[in-house]
Amino acid sequence: MYYDTDAFTAANSGYRIAFHPGERNHCPGCGQSHWTVGRMTAECAFCGTALPINNGGTFGAGLFHTSRKPDSLAA
Repeated sequence: MYYDTDAFTAANSGYRIAFHPGERNHCPGCGQSHWTVGRMTAECAFCGTALPINNGGTFGAGLFHTSRKPDSLAA
């Protein structure tokens, strides 16, 4: 059995197809452009090919980070 011990680097992983909201997206399976969009994936309405949604941001815990100055520095 093979265990990959190298760290994952997205830059070296190759081209990844993703659905981009707000743009014209063509299905890699059939070439059509009608999509059923969910929260995490978009599915082609003609052939059922599912693509992850790439919205350009992060999600989950730690999305919002606020830093408040101490009251002594507020003045």
